Amino acid sequence: MSQADNLRQLLSDNGIVPMPGVFDSVSVRLSERAGFKSAFMSGFMVSASRIGMPDTGLISYAEMIDQGRNICDAVSIPVIGDGDTGFGNAVNVKRTVNGFAQAGFACVMIEDQVSPKRCGHTQGKQVVSRSEACQRLQAAVDAREEGANILIMARTDANATDGLNEAIKRCKEFRNIGVDITFLEAPRDIDEMKRYCDEVSGPKMANMVEQGKTPFLTPAELEAIGYKIAIWPAALLLAAIDGMRTELERLASGTVGNDGKATFLELQDIVGFPNYFEQEKKYSNE
Repeated sequence: MSQADNLRQLLSDNGIVPMPGVFDSVSVRLSERAGFKSAFMSGFMVSASRIGMPDTGLISYAEMIDQGRNICDAVSIPVIGDGDTGFGNAVNVKRTVNGFAQAGFACVMIEDQVSPKRCGHTQGKQVVSRSEACQRLQAAVDAREEGANILIMARTDANATDGLNEAIKRCKEFRNIGVDITFLEAPRDIDEMKRYCDEVSGPKMANMVEQGKTPFLTPAELEAIGYKIAIWPAALLLAAIDGMRTELERLASGTVGNDGKATFLELQDIVGFPNYFEQEKKYSNE
């Protein structure tokens, strides 16, 4: 099956689908090895790790596609990719959807913020009109129907700007257009989360950001509310930052040690040296 089909199967199975937020080939490969059946490529984390800049539309379409292709190539599990606003008008959205499909993504997320967009849990968000948002999602669905083998996730940030009623209306219209998954970003409390899940049909995604605007719940709690997908977009990079900071402090103090770190042999295994050596031996003249 294609990765889109693999994700469709996960969505049809019982239970919530937890997804770590990944940003490079190592983070997604570790996620697969940990037993996760799918992963989410976070635009915030790719922007942070690749260009060291905030998630405010500074990273380009080409950079996101390049990073995404490396991530998808590194694993056999389906990956959802952050397509931001589609990088332009409705015609650009179609190109973005096709590009994400060609890069190997199982699903692409398209949102309704104005460009340049910003992280959903930061200040200053603005959204386009509902009609323009629907045009974007119609273009995305058209790209899928015209042959892009990829699922479409529709994200709205209208809760922060226009309130929950408008956000729910948008999600309902996106579903009528034909999107596969909806994502109402940054509900403020459990009541808002329940209302979204009760009133909008189809699979819904919850975004669990440490110190974010949404209650930080367990997968079981989110499933009970009605969510099908749960992502933790920042968890891996936050943990990596803490680990790197600790090691840098130790090195800066003149201390060295092997405790608290993966081994060099583990790193070689993660990046594929054993398989490389097997292939090298297969094609050797010896």
